Amino acid sequence: MTTHAPSPLNVLIFSASLRAGSLNTRLARHAANHAEALGATVDLCSMHEFDVPLYDGDIEATDGIPPGAEELRRRLVASDAFIIASPEYNGSMPGVLKNLIDWTSRSRPQPFDTRHALLLSASPSMAGGNRGLWALRVPLEHLGARVFPDMFSLAVAHTALADGRIADPTLEQRFQSTIRSFLELVEAAKHYPCIKHAWVEFLGEQPGSPIDRVET
Repeated sequence: MTTHAPSPLNVLIFSASLRAGSLNTRLARHAANHAEALGATVDLCSMHEFDVPLYDGDIEATDGIPPGAEELRRRLVASDAFIIASPEYNGSMPGVLKNLIDWTSRSRPQPFDTRHALLLSASPSMAGGNRGLWALRVPLEHLGARVFPDMFSLAVAHTALADGRIADPTLEQRFQSTIRSFLELVEAAKHYPCIKHAWVEFLGEQPGSPIDRVET
């Protein structure tokens, strides 16, 4: 009997920062390197590739969904999972990221639904941008994304990130463990459909329940 090795995971990774020297862009790159080392096929991209105007229903009615949001939709659909490294602005997520999510969610079928997500952050602060990640979970989970329970926030990142890695060995080990655990869950969900039902039940929902994020 011939057996075939499971196909590699396709993972979309991007930083939610526009700044060229962003700590979160460096963290996203580090995540991409580790995911590739674990066998995943990585699509590492820039927030600049998803440039969109402020959401306006009148613009959508006349011009449709802008190219930047359409590009994110296309790359989400091509992926099994996505990882976002997001800075924290005033205790929340960046406005440009929320605006992009709002635009992209207007596509049909809605591309965040049932897609696995991992949230990372890096900040010079002692909180590491963690409050921004809690804010980011809300719209993603509302849209049906399977947001991984364990998030990774790197505090004092301006000194903690060195030579493309996390200087502290314990934190680096935890970072690698988080990426590995996330990819293992995504792989199980991709190749073993029963995991999908277990994940939905973990979120407190019944599989197939009529909730507003499900396309009918």
